[in-house]
Amino acid sequence: MKAMILAAGRGERMRPLTDTCPKPLLKVRGRPLIVWHIQNLVRAGITEIVINHAHLGQMIEEALGDGSQFGARIQYSPEAEALETAGGIANALHLLGEEPFLALSGDIYCPHFDFSEALDVLKDKDHRGEPYPAHVRDIGWIWLTPNPWHNPEGDFALNLYTVASQGSPKWNFANIGVYRPEMFAAIAPGQKAGLGKLLFEFAGQGRIGGEIYQDEWVNVGTVQQLEELNA
Repeated sequence: MKAMILAAGRGERMRPLTDTCPKPLLKVRGRPLIVWHIQNLVRAGITEIVINHAHLGQMIEEALGDGSQFGARIQYSPEAEALETAGGIANALHLLGEEPFLALSGDIYCPHFDFSEALDVLKDKDHRGEPYPAHVRDIGWIWLTPNPWHNPEGDFALNLYTVASQGSPKWNFANIGVYRPEMFAAIAPGQKAGLGKLLFEFAGQGRIGGEIYQDEWVNVGTVQQLEELNA
């Protein structure tokens, strides 16, 4: 399985730090946010990694190189202007291949997440070994967390591993998921598009699976949050 780390965001709320440093390179507990991900991916056996970037993207390439220092192989998908989450993924599909891939945000901190859990979440066959028809099999699988302070209402409900846009309680989308490439087929390379709309669309069709992640998880969105993590 390949992984994509989304690292093209400007990080406006993290200014002035992000005026001179891309947000994924900001350090938490002595290590850049994005390096936590790379090392945990490699530990799980996921060594083929794609990283998109826009704002100060050259600094990301200079810091991470080809990934060999981490035991990984990194390819880059540069964007002249940030294409948002789904747009960034669609723009990099030629690097991700035809199999399901893992995608996660470069600005979250989840040091204990076991990415090996992502390796077999999207099933192609039912319990009898019969292939699922393409129009009903899960097209994505996402992880949800208890609602943080900045998203108290949550995003999605969960019913026996099936994600729903309606219902309660609702949980926070952790910005970690496994997706089939066809989920992004309607987005042209270079087109801006958010992932949330796609997730709600396919959740409405019952085609997004998911589970709850209860361990440490922080969407590092403000300077105060960064300082608290480093305190």
